[in-house]
Amino acid sequence: MGQRKQIVIVGAGFGGLEAAKGLENSGHDVTLIDKTNHHLFQPLLYQVATAALSPADIAETTRSVLKADNVTVLMAEVTDVDTATRQVMTDTGQGIPYDFLVLAAGADYSFFGHDEWADVAPVLKTLDDALRVREKLLSSLEAAEHMTDEAERRRLLTFAVVGGGPTGVEMAGSIAELTRSSAGQFRHIRADEIRIKLIEAGPKILGTFTPKQSAYALRALERHGVEVVLDTPVRDITTEGLQAGDDWIDCACVIWCAGTKARKSGEWIGAEMARNGAIVVGPDCAVPGMQDVFAIGDVASFRQPDGSLLPGLAPVAKQQGRYVAKLIRNRIEGRPEGKPFRYRNWGSMAVIGRSKAVADFGTVKLKGFVAWLIWSIVHLGLLVSFRNRLSVYLNWCWCWLTRRQGARLVTRPHEAGRSRTIRDDAVVEAPEV
Repeated sequence: MGQRKQIVIVGAGFGGLEAAKGLENSGHDVTLIDKTNHHLFQPLLYQVATAALSPADIAETTRSVLKADNVTVLMAEVTDVDTATRQVMTDTGQGIPYDFLVLAAGADYSFFGHDEWADVAPVLKTLDDALRVREKLLSSLEAAEHMTDEAERRRLLTFAVVGGGPTGVEMAGSIAELTRSSAGQFRHIRADEIRIKLIEAGPKILGTFTPKQSAYALRALERHGVEVVLDTPVRDITTEGLQAGDDWIDCACVIWCAGTKARKSGEWIGAEMARNGAIVVGPDCAVPGMQDVFAIGDVASFRQPDGSLLPGLAPVAKQQGRYVAKLIRNRIEGRPEGKPFRYRNWGSMAVIGRSKAVADFGTVKLKGFVAWLIWSIVHLGLLVSFRNRLSVYLNWCWCWLTRRQGARLVTRPHEAGRSRTIRDDAVVEAPEV
């Protein structure tokens, strides 16, 4: 087999983790670098934000997943890549040499040139993001309970979600369930006082689904009490609210679920990038002109044979991760590298609320309880550990049977309006993941 090769993977998301798992026990040294020490199941992050799940339910320490002796996990942030000397530079000052490099750093939200909005409109990409959202949601309800000024009270009880894709729809529906169930525990808040707005710049929500599924989702959200505002771009966001089209909306909590951009992996290697910052890759996921460097998942712009671009979805990243791991092993061992990467689309799903979801499996399109049941089973199966699956299943059963979220605790209630929130089984300050 020859000399042991050094394979470096940047990012412990879906793609990076799959690549690392595919290279376990390969006889070569694999180094996985991520700025956190855990793998996060992002599709359920909105449920942490709305107190349905705890951080530990959807995260697992990366080292507990990758146990092979040839895999090293480093908690560090990549700052640059020196392709001339084949080294990955990190914030520790350490240069990590590589023979093969897999870039799987994921994506961030894009504020379309208004980066200042990030300070007042939290996103949902990390555990910290979810806990910040939970903090704002619950603190607004607590403040409204004793607020006597009617205008401020209406602002505190108004919540806005920007973006009508799956994340925005799921977030809006989950906020509706959280706030409606919470209202019964407050003496001075009525459920009909709470306003939840979902704002979408396009003509419909869930734009990648069929018109019938989109219309079903719209009706389901409206039955949950969500006001859906279509064809209305957001023009400004402040601590007091947001400007949606020509209308100003006073609200205490704005959550941004619109638009993403790839993390700056392309800048590290000087590669050609698409408009969203993703690295343009070839049919084998390699960076053109750098056959020892691969980009997968959200940092890759992969064009399929029909000319369409692959979406930024977890199944895409997982399949690319497995493909690249196999390709690297074949290349090192002198075997044929195989066919170009081909994505197998198993469908897409979005949950709208209790027992309501839509699912598009190509020729089979579902909505309602059956779609919700399939969504639940699929997401449980995709969690990385049995502990995660059991914990999430039990929490879902509790929420479904009781119509209540988990423990909605708020700490530091008077710290400059920035309270901390926790569940009884997960401390926010340092969640055990």
